[in-house]
Amino acid sequence: MELNFDALVVGAGYAGAVCARELAERGGKRVLVLERRDHIGGNAYDRLDEAGVLIHQYGPHIFHTNDEAVFRYLCRFTRWRDYQHRVVADLPAPDGGRMQMPVPFNLTSLRKAFGPEEGKRLGEKLIAAYGAEKKVTILELRQNQDPELAKVADYVYEHVFVHYTMKQWGQTPDQIDPNTTARVPVFLSEDDRYFQDEYQGMPLKGYTPLFEAMLDHPNITVRLGEDAIPRLGLDGDVLTVDGVPFQGPVVYTGAADELFGRRFGPLPYRTLDFRFETHPVDFWQSHGTVNYTVDQDYTRITEFKWLTEQTGDKTTIMREYSRAYEDPATQIPYYAIINDDNDALYARYRRLTDALPNFHPLGRLAEYRYFNMDKVVADA
Repeated sequence: MELNFDALVVGAGYAGAVCARELAERGGKRVLVLERRDHIGGNAYDRLDEAGVLIHQYGPHIFHTNDEAVFRYLCRFTRWRDYQHRVVADLPAPDGGRMQMPVPFNLTSLRKAFGPEEGKRLGEKLIAAYGAEKKVTILELRQNQDPELAKVADYVYEHVFVHYTMKQWGQTPDQIDPNTTARVPVFLSEDDRYFQDEYQGMPLKGYTPLFEAMLDHPNITVRLGEDAIPRLGLDGDVLTVDGVPFQGPVVYTGAADELFGRRFGPLPYRTLDFRFETHPVDFWQSHGTVNYTVDQDYTRITEFKWLTEQTGDKTTIMREYSRAYEDPATQIPYYAIINDDNDALYARYRRLTDALPNFHPLGRLAEYRYFNMDKVVADA
């Protein structure tokens, strides 16, 4: 096959789409984008469901950043709807009912957990010790000599962190990395927002139109439903495409182990199952995202109309279940399981491409890391 392009991009999510645009626009290259799925946008893809509700097919995506350059760059391709994400934990109350408290755990959560007076007193004590508007970790609180402050840390660990983390990662408390536990914060603020970044919002018409605009360039050709891996030759020191040596840049955003048939074994991930429900009501729950941190077999429920500000007499919710990633044919890898053994396994795969200077792994899967959207855009 004749190669009538100067650069190849594998994947049409954030990493691939931004690279394609930059290679085409600033680099003047003819770019071919190959996307295995039948749509662009990667996991940020959104669409209208049968009820006319704009849903995020692969889980809620909330854009937030302190990187002005990234925000300004994306402003080229979308206008924004101001949206400040607020999340609550839904858990059993002492009286036998249910209660909701903001997460991350903050001064409002403290009053809900310990009662108005006791919560206020503990909040004042925390601020006196650490200062207002600070994020204090469980580890710091547990190391404090005051047993009341250690009590707050124990409450957050038990009611907000440990059971949720067990569901999310499929681990028991003794298997959970102590460093992860140590970083869980208590936010000494009345600010109930999930993120405090300077720039926050949702693309005005959705994420998919943002990607459509980004990939709309005369030098970019996008082909959906095409798996690039069988077309790539990566053994040796010359990269080939369709058996022909290719010297142009190749940006790869897929899983590292897939490139080489998982010859060293699969890289471990967690996957997610999403169960969508449509209900004949304006709104089904109190916030866009409600975490179930103590009970239930799902981790959270998202209601998309809170995110998109859509109106109408129907709403769609999504229950989210975390599972082990076992079948690449039917499951999607979402979260890399980071530990020393898995990092070493990833490094073995990465070394297989060291002799190919025009091969560029980029993004969550290719780099076996969790990145927020703004980080991927900046790197691309």
